[in-house]
Amino acid sequence: MKFDLHTHNERCGHATGTIRHYVDAAVDAGLSVIGISDHSPYFYSEQDQLFPGIAMAKSAFAAYVEEVLGLKKEYADKIEVLLGVESDFFPEHLDLYRSMYEKYPFDYIIGSVHLSGGVSIFNKNRWKGLDDAEHIVHKETYYDLIQQSARAGLFQILGHIDAMKGFYPAFSDIPTPKVDETLKVIADEDVAIEINTSGKTKTVGGWYPSDLILERALHYGVKVTFGSDAHVPQRVGDDFELVSKRLKEIGFKEWCFFRNKERVLVTL
Repeated sequence: MKFDLHTHNERCGHATGTIRHYVDAAVDAGLSVIGISDHSPYFYSEQDQLFPGIAMAKSAFAAYVEEVLGLKKEYADKIEVLLGVESDFFPEHLDLYRSMYEKYPFDYIIGSVHLSGGVSIFNKNRWKGLDDAEHIVHKETYYDLIQQSARAGLFQILGHIDAMKGFYPAFSDIPTPKVDETLKVIADEDVAIEINTSGKTKTVGGWYPSDLILERALHYGVKVTFGSDAHVPQRVGDDFELVSKRLKEIGFKEWCFFRNKERVLVTL
């Protein structure tokens, strides 16, 4: 059974294709389940669309939900379409985001840390001129935020939990026990993590998270799911079979997707 829970579309401003294009691509790729999970609006902003090239407008959110629900009905005999969203995690605005999501029948919400210390996790300039101790501080600040997102009680899935390595591969080698500590928190909170294959499109050239993190995740009993993080329809389901094979080699027996915020286990 093939599924992909992490896809975007033109509403966010940096993906191409309509939601229908992604659903059709999933059908063509032989998927049984496709999740639509575009970037949530910046609900805290007074502006309708604070960053047009990053996330959809607040005024577009209800129409986004309506469109996904319409496609869910239309394609019911071809593929299961799930309503999701990739939510930025801002601890100071958690209650606001929670209140916005409660209005809609989401199958799942992906919680992703995209900003750490007020700087994009993908900004490679953040590492310039830092000594070893400062590298550790940046990495631990990032994982502190991921721990908070796991404890928030809002997310079924945590997105790309080592994506800070995307344009700075040396991130993975910064020594800290914080990664293991974070995996234990995720397991204790019973939140899933995704294997996100979009890392292959970045400098690091590999999936999120690393095999080492996946091995530790298995040790702690963390549940896993799959997401291509497709920003073009052609990447829907990208590397699904390879990820499945690698997970079995690591020792995983199952992974999961979410329907009505309930975990559905799938044997590998």
